[in-house]
Amino acid sequence: MKRVLLSMATVFLLTTVLSAADKTMIKNNVDAVVAALEQGKEATSYAADAYTPYVLIMDAEGKLLVHPHLAGEYLPEKAPPIFQALQQATPQGVWVQYLWKGAQKNSYVRKTKANVIVGSGY
Repeated sequence: MKRVLLSMATVFLLTTVLSAADKTMIKNNVDAVVAALEQGKEATSYAADAYTPYVLIMDAEGKLLVHPHLAGEYLPEKAPPIFQALQQATPQGVWVQYLWKGAQKNSYVRKTKANVIVGSGY
């Protein structure tokens, strides 16, 4: 019994550590994209799969400028709850949660000076 509990505790701790590392990587990716956009890089110059997990870039009206499957689509029409969650983006960055296909998702989102939203998550 002690071995089972110890194994479960180890898995929990490893998952927590990996989640912290994943969150740091996601935040760093989004921060780098925001910095590049604010220095004049075009949003559409990013490949949808340039990061893992992917980074999305959305204009102020909700049009996805960069996304692996929905580039050119309007998120308010395709997924209103996700659009609402991403609207919480701030210039400093914030973690948001939403449901997508029955699963809880967590995304780090930031708003650029031009009101473009950059996000990534798991």
